[in-house]
Amino acid sequence: MSLQEQTNSILPFVEIELQRQIARLDQPRIQPFYEMLTYHMGWTKFGNIQEVTGKRIRPLILLLVTYACGGEWLHAVPAAAAVELVHNFSLVHDDIQDHSFNRHGRSTVWNKYGIPMAINVGDAFFTISNQAVMDLSKIYTPEKVIRAGKILHNTCLDLTCGQYLDMSYQKRNDMSIEDYWPMIEGKTAALLSACTQIGALLAGVDETIIEQYRIFGRNLGLAFQVQDDIIGVWGDEAQTGKSAASDILEGKNSLPILYGISQRGNFAQRWIASTISPEEVAEIAQMLKDEGALDFSQREAIRLTNQASQALQKANPHGEAGAALSELVTKLLGRQS
Repeated sequence: MSLQEQTNSILPFVEIELQRQIARLDQPRIQPFYEMLTYHMGWTKFGNIQEVTGKRIRPLILLLVTYACGGEWLHAVPAAAAVELVHNFSLVHDDIQDHSFNRHGRSTVWNKYGIPMAINVGDAFFTISNQAVMDLSKIYTPEKVIRAGKILHNTCLDLTCGQYLDMSYQKRNDMSIEDYWPMIEGKTAALLSACTQIGALLAGVDETIIEQYRIFGRNLGLAFQVQDDIIGVWGDEAQTGKSAASDILEGKNSLPILYGISQRGNFAQRWIASTISPEEVAEIAQMLKDEGALDFSQREAIRLTNQASQALQKANPHGEAGAALSELVTKLLGRQS
């Protein structure tokens, strides 16, 4: 089966499990609270369901890894739901911290229900993710369940550290490229690394294979973020759905921008001088490109992609799921920039 066929086969089970986990809150007295979670997940209130639920990439990767390692992916579905719940916990809180009014074309939870309720929604997602991991005990040994939980808990801590760095870096003009990597290690790479590591763990493969999958997920996450940074400056909005003006206008410390600052040229002088206006975005993006930021960022994306592919090769994934993982890497990192 192709990646698309396997995605179509796997993700309905993930969605059912997510609904089952969140149904813990489907109780008479707290029905409005339950509906806040289902709203964020894209199951209720407006819009095309495929557009608002997100792609569920993280649970898909976890289950493909389990399958590619020769494990029974259906048994690992609670773990897949857990990582997706962690992802959504972080999104709800990020939207508050970033003051984002919309996600997937709809009001964010805090914008619709208020900040105090949104904090509670994020906390609920986090708590249910832990309960989902515990459901693995119906199939797996206590040792495996504890280890999967430990990986997920360490990842949640990494996410908070990455978010701290991201927020603390805002409005600073003295950041270096060396400061960038720990930030995206926490914000982006940690959860993808957890997906691949837990997926291999639950398949019962040996430690050397689990480690290669961990490295694969980490480098995939880093490469994905670098590619996202490229799109955030030079992307085609019609193809990506992300405004190429966003990172420049918001003053993000993305990789291209930090590279431009490090060159101490015209871009760095203009960046430090004052806030960029919308009318200047195209000129600033071209300035960055002329000073080598695009070439540098693309080289870094290629380097990290190669490292991810090498780790995946060493992990030696089997069968259709292995081919699907390779196809997914190409798809994720081949987005138009």
